[in-house]
Amino acid sequence: MLTAIAAIFVFLMVILFHEFGHFAVAKLVGIKVNEFSIGMGPKIFQKKKGETKYSIRALPIGGYVSMEGEDENSDDPRSFNRVPALSRIAVIAAGAIMNFVLAIIVFSIFSFNVGMPTTTISEIQKNSPAEKVGIKSGDTILSINDKETKNWDSLAKNISESGSKEIKVTILRGEEKKDYLVKPEINEENKAIIGIVPAYEKSFVSSIKGGFQKTGFVLKMMFDFVKMVFRGKISTKDLSGPVGVIYTIGEVAKYGIINLLYLMGFISVNLGFFNLLPLPALDGSKIVFLLVEIIRGKPMNPEKEGFIHLVGFVLLIALMLVVTYSDIIRFNLFRR
Repeated sequence: MLTAIAAIFVFLMVILFHEFGHFAVAKLVGIKVNEFSIGMGPKIFQKKKGETKYSIRALPIGGYVSMEGEDENSDDPRSFNRVPALSRIAVIAAGAIMNFVLAIIVFSIFSFNVGMPTTTISEIQKNSPAEKVGIKSGDTILSINDKETKNWDSLAKNISESGSKEIKVTILRGEEKKDYLVKPEINEENKAIIGIVPAYEKSFVSSIKGGFQKTGFVLKMMFDFVKMVFRGKISTKDLSGPVGVIYTIGEVAKYGIINLLYLMGFISVNLGFFNLLPLPALDGSKIVFLLVEIIRGKPMNPEKEGFIHLVGFVLLIALMLVVTYSDIIRFNLFRR
């Protein structure tokens, strides 16, 4: 039951933010929006305001925006295909952008609740490299090998990149600067560490900053993932479909709403990034076709474009089925 409620909450929020992006920008550029729906399937409630119907539907698994002329021919001057190509690009891209906005929001909430790690040391681990050379709790690390440590992430990265080589750690103790030569040790996760624990701060400004930082970090992970795909280092076993995501949501939900929000941010960035990939049937490919239209000065043949999107959709469904089967086997769901 917890898994179902948590999954509905996460998917509803992620997809609604995505669809609201399309809706808001469509209204902004003057496209006629016929319906904005919360949920899918049979209609429970509907109210028309102006030209748009606002609906609540039975299945709480997302939502959709129905724009005039998006999937059919229309003579309405405010139909989707009659507005400038740049306006259509803005409408299409807005869904993914709103996913990034949602990620920033939930990551900021997460950062405010758990705090943001600083470059000030709160604890020195016993018999650690840092303790052995005389670094103390309360010290603020200014640089590693003369590279400024603007935040904890850059500090940890600079230490990690050094491996087991000796590094110069510059700290501030009171008003005095000191340099220490420290030889990191390699932990069980094969990472270089010197045995320090950061102090955390909780503030509105630091939490907003944390929201942007974490969103950027996940985006970088997605770019790294794409690079690994092109290098042939990723198989279907490394992917996760709806079954795997729901299973993960259920497991994370056991540890509270804050952890669930973090996962929501991660999923939201993934959805936004994936949608912008130039793959047929995704928003990214639609943007590519519109860019081609701008370059050519005329739109692509609708039948050819529709066929390409159809083929892409079929291939995506096939991949989803393979990944779903892999998830079921991985989590032994048939034996539960």
